[in-house]
Amino acid sequence: MARIAEDLYLLLLDNASAQPGLERARRERVLSAAVLLDLAHACWIRPAVDGEAVEAGRLIALAAPGGTDPVSEPAFQLLQRRPLAPATAVKRLAKHTEGHVVGHLERTGQIRRVPLPGKRFGQHFAWPLTNRDRVGHARAALMAALFDRTPPPPATAAIISLLHAADGLGALLSLNDRGWRWVHARAGEIALGSWVDEYPTALPEVNLAVTASAVRQALR
Repeated sequence: MARIAEDLYLLLLDNASAQPGLERARRERVLSAAVLLDLAHACWIRPAVDGEAVEAGRLIALAAPGGTDPVSEPAFQLLQRRPLAPATAVKRLAKHTEGHVVGHLERTGQIRRVPLPGKRFGQHFAWPLTNRDRVGHARAALMAALFDRTPPPPATAAIISLLHAADGLGALLSLNDRGWRWVHARAGEIALGSWVDEYPTALPEVNLAVTASAVRQALR
């Protein structure tokens, strides 16, 4: 399951309008980066390192032990063709990733499509959540990590890292200046990988943190 990308999109939808926060261009890039991090956490991709035949930092596909999911499969197929720089991968995935995420969430009954009155052209829909349990858990984990310094689960750490890099936390939070100073400092720590030392980790978490460090540069 594309846990990171799906949780991120549900968090962006969790508002009165039931439409995703962040303007389209940033949203498409952040969701594309999230799908790459889902693949990294599954150990299906990783950045190349010095000494390999591939240029260091490029994302390379690994031998997947099982099938991917409908959301992350296009990204995995893209990197199977050849290794790509994170910025290139994000750019190539940006056009269609949101559609894959929305389609999967709708098919699995987690959101529903509601046409907006008077809108005939373009994507003019609201996407109310059918159940708030999942987004509630995701939001609680995010708030605990940012404000209580609770060690974040991997998906939460990835979401914070991506939104921090894209200056997108404002789509989820409304704070005064003091609150933002706290959040930016804490999110910066998490984005730099501090969560790996706070959370019980194994190879998937380490690979996620290393890949996040490479991918978030593409969002700046």
